[in-house]
This record gives sequence, structure tokens and C-alpha cells, in this order.
Amino acid sequence: MKFRYARHTNNLDTLIDFYQNIIGLEKLGGFKDHNGYDGVFLGFPDQDWHMEFTYSADKANHHPDRDDLIVFYLDNEEEIQTIIDRAKQADILPITSQNPYWNENGIELTDPDGFGVILTISPLK
Repeated sequence: MKFRYARHTNNLDTLIDFYQNIIGLEKLGGFKDHNGYDGVFLGFPDQDWHMEFTYSADKANHHPDRDDLIVFYLDNEEEIQTIIDRAKQADILPITSQNPYWNENGIELTDPDGFGVILTISPLK
């Protein structure tokens, strides 16, 4: 099984910047004006998952709540701290998670669309 997380946005360039330059994902591909949509694929080469963000004339109408989260499992605390340092340089500060589990076991940032992004250590390590 492969996995793609796809989300429509009104902030394509800002999301690309956040997930590439703050989180550290790589641009795997993209498209322009494909049936009225622009889009990008972000992730890491040779993995069974990636994220897709699209933009079109039809505006996104998201209403994320505090438990709508994307969770990234990292290998160690140093990787998390590197992301936090990049976020702070961009004036993006960690927030307190709604779910107490993530306050004890991770760090939460908010992406440009208002969705929570959790950084935590892989439970498989």
C-alpha cells in the first residue's frame, strides 16, 4: 500500500515554503494548470508516502480543529530541534496541543492553513 495525503489550499506557495524549508520535505514533482489545478508533491524519494497540495480557482474552505493533525515521526531529538530552530527563525512558534499526549510526547507547530503538525520520535526506534 502507498499513501498520499492530498489537500486543497488557498496558500500553495506558503505551504510549499513551510513543508520544504521548515519541516524539511523535498519537492518530488508538481503540475501547472492541470484541468485548472496547480499542485506539488512533497516527501522523500523512494518512500511509500507523499503529500500533495493543490490550488485552483475554487477556494478551499477548511475549518481545522485542534485535533486535525499531521504527525511526523523523526529519528531523534536533534532532528526535532533542527525543525524547531528553522520554525523559530520564520517566527513560527510551538503551541500547546489540545491532546495532552502530544504535549508529553511531541512538539506542535501550525501550518499556514491552520492544521497542526506534530513532531515526535518514532515509536519504532
